[in-house]
Amino acid sequence: MNTKDYLIVSTIIFAVVAVMHLLRLVLGWSVVLGMTSVPFWVSLLAILVFASLAIWGLSLVRRIS
Repeated sequence: MNTKDYLIVSTIIFAVVAVMHLLRLVLGWSVVLGMTSVPFWVSLLAILVFASLAIWGLSLVRRIS
């Protein structure tokens, strides 16, 4: 696997995770880990982090091409 392929796969994974967290916020899905309910602000933070990583990866892919 070369660098470009790695960046494409990573970018897709980061984008999918960001979209799933966005869907959780929009659709109101609850997440419970053990006996603890995960607050929605965690998904908001995750959207910011993973969307930023996906955008960064996309810019790197374009730079390599």
